[in-house]
Amino acid sequence: MKSLLVISRHPPARLAAREALDMVLAAAAFGVPTALLFMDDGVLQLLKGQDASAVGQKSLAANLQALDLYGVEEVLVCQHSLTERGIQSRQCALDCRAVDSVQIAHLLAHYDQVVSL
Repeated sequence: MKSLLVISRHPPARLAAREALDMVLAAAAFGVPTALLFMDDGVLQLLKGQDASAVGQKSLAANLQALDLYGVEEVLVCQHSLTERGIQSRQCALDCRAVDSVQIAHLLAHYDQVVSL
């Protein structure tokens, strides 16, 4: 079973973001082919240089960097969401593959399980 987690919300819902990343890491650790798609306000979580300590939280940077180590198949970002927010891919803390709406529709049909947070 292949799983896709869609993150579409921005911190300060950091607890939800951390839980979403933990869910992806756990699935990947148990051998579930997993991918992650950031879209809408979720793309803001990818910005470099965020200071989580200002809101009394731990940074998500370590969790994001661990995705590759755990074997997460793909980390994707919605190009439209980036453009809408004036973000360029070089501002992202991760090497993500930008996808358009046609590719996103294909992804949603391709994965057995799609979870949106």
